[in-house]
Amino acid sequence: MVTAIVHIKADVDRIPEVAEAIAEIDGVSEVYSITGDYDLLAMVRVPHYERIAEVVPGRINKVGGVRHTETHIAFRTYSRHDLEAAFSIGLNDAD
Repeated sequence: MVTAIVHIKADVDRIPEVAEAIAEIDGVSEVYSITGDYDLLAMVRVPHYERIAEVVPGRINKVGGVRHTETHIAFRTYSRHDLEAAFSIGLNDAD
């Protein structure tokens, strides 16, 4: 699984509408409103690198109200939640 973090600048008066439209795109797992230089952050999770081009410039950048995007590709996952989900074999946790 390939993960991309996409920072998005949007028209200020359309941020909720833009976020909802992006959240509906296949391959986008989450969309957050954020502080700082960007308005939104989208997590894109796809099976192959080539799909990032389909999702980001092919779909996200074409949503009305999106002004600019900046995409970062994750090399590795260190999140305990993601690692546990990836390697879970159904064993019960010992307390």
